[in-house]
Amino acid sequence: MRIGLLGTGPWADMAHAPALAGHDDLDFAGVWGRRPDAAEELAQRHGTRAYADLDALLADVEAVAVALPPAVQAGLAVRAARAGCHLLLDKPLASTVAQGRAVVEAVRTADVASVVFFTTRFQPETEAWITEQASRDDWFTARAQWLGAVFGGEDSPFADSPWRREKGALWDVGPHALSVLLPVLGD
Repeated sequence: MRIGLLGTGPWADMAHAPALAGHDDLDFAGVWGRRPDAAEELAQRHGTRAYADLDALLADVEAVAVALPPAVQAGLAVRAARAGCHLLLDKPLASTVAQGRAVVEAVRTADVASVVFFTTRFQPETEAWITEQASRDDWFTARAQWLGAVFGGEDSPFADSPWRREKGALWDVGPHALSVLLPVLGD
């Protein structure tokens, strides 16, 4: 599968690009970013090409991994789905319910696959626990506790994230808790 990366920030650099470049069954076709110089630099480090034109990247791939702020991700996810690309999305999906619903509708209409990437949800140990708990029918309520620094200190690449500063910890770690609780408790 040919896959492209949308975004050049810390998460694209630390997680997406290395994973895509290191996966033997993928062709990491290229990177597009809102900052062309950052796209060029990231692409060079991971042995792929930088795209200046988003539509050219979408035409060259079957899927995209999106590592962009939620307000930007939603619109570009709709655009990618309409171009026929499968989506690997980041959390939170969107900044508004309307934007989130637009992504869902575009995915449904284009008949492409999509998943929101969570750092713990799909790890084997977590998946096994979720499967075991979801098979029980005696769950009524649950509580999640996530300990950690939202901004990780002054040297954290996420410390200057505008959407994290504006929305806070609930938007940053809340989706992780929901990704584990929803399969157990249901909607």
